[in-house]
Amino acid sequence: MVIQADGDQKLRCRVALEALRNGVPNREAVKILGCTQPNAERRFEELLDRAAELDDPPGGAVGMLVSGDFGAGKSHLLTHLEHQALERGFVCSKVAISKETPLYDLGRVFKSAMDNGRMPDREGRLIEELGQTLRPNSERYADYFRWAHDTESNGLSQIFPASLIVHERSNDLALNSDIENFWAGDKILKGKITGGLDIIGQKKNYPFKMPKAADLSPQRLRFMMELIKAAGYKGWVVLLDEIELTGQYSQLQRGRSYAELSRWMGQMGSQPYPGLVVVGTVAEDFASEIISPQGSKKDRDYIAPKMAARYGHLISAAETGMRLIEGENISLNEPTDSDIDVTMERLREIYSTAYGWEAPQLPAQERGAGYQNRMRYRVRASISEWDLLRLYPGYAPVTDVREFHPSYEEDPSPEKTTKDDAGDDVPW
Repeated sequence: MVIQADGDQKLRCRVALEALRNGVPNREAVKILGCTQPNAERRFEELLDRAAELDDPPGGAVGMLVSGDFGAGKSHLLTHLEHQALERGFVCSKVAISKETPLYDLGRVFKSAMDNGRMPDREGRLIEELGQTLRPNSERYADYFRWAHDTESNGLSQIFPASLIVHERSNDLALNSDIENFWAGDKILKGKITGGLDIIGQKKNYPFKMPKAADLSPQRLRFMMELIKAAGYKGWVVLLDEIELTGQYSQLQRGRSYAELSRWMGQMGSQPYPGLVVVGTVAEDFASEIISPQGSKKDRDYIAPKMAARYGHLISAAETGMRLIEGENISLNEPTDSDIDVTMERLREIYSTAYGWEAPQLPAQERGAGYQNRMRYRVRASISEWDLLRLYPGYAPVTDVREFHPSYEEDPSPEKTTKDDAGDDVPW
């Protein structure tokens, strides 16, 4: 029997199907299908509870790693956790690790998190919405203002309290937008802030030098954490997807990535980020293939000597990051027969609603999508077969499934040394 639905229901079901058809579950698909990873969900709820209680240092970031094979549902889980975080009053950002957003570059990961951030009750660009949410006459903002100005304790450059007071008192919307973009990771000229200070009569009270780029990124992250809480939210959840792509980096880049993972997971005690919750996903075989002395790249043996010359101060953090990947992660549960039956029936209802056509039940042995019991293969194969049956009645489709294995071959392009890496002054 075809499910009767209005236009909005049909559209939502089609949006969900198109995402599932391409193997990239979107919010609508995850909302409809739900999640079958109770261990990860329970641990995530515990992290949210802890983060909401960590108002001041030494409380730092909290996090967890989730491991699973390709197609096991890691991205699906992250999208589900995003819904949970938003419902609990957290700002949430999902960052896909890639060549454009390398894990070893805190600045680019931070900027991606800002660009892809969502708020529980607003739909606009994260930094702009946060700027509009701040209430200078509130007690919460007053606490934030005092914290930002205590640079001896918080470790921030004077550029942050200087930009904050200009943002509060200036009526120049363009200047305030430039300042918000600076907080979110963009460059800014020193003259814009000093000019703003001059206009509000505060220039002599806020002398500052532009910080080194290497120092600026962790300060931005710390500043943003407090800004998010000042705006009335419980904290910031950052979801790092596909950490295994670091296996394609050079050896030195992998070492720096492990160190940055340690930072994001709250293991750098000298740089606390209270209210930050991080969840990362990594392929099941990454530790054995890349880190283990028995693997192909043996990072456990070679990373420290490689980093000693230029990044010796990061060796301890890199080793901590490797240990996190090797041991402290939650393995995704393989779907049970009951899980698969429930998901397939719900998927059939979605398809029937989307197209006003009663999708037939598909016998498991004919789908060809049960390879290694991966839900992704079953879902995509079922949708493809229903497409063919709907468009060509009487056709008997046969699905050929081939397993995908992530590649850990390194990018042949040489690692670049930038002024940022060297710690030189950069005007931003």
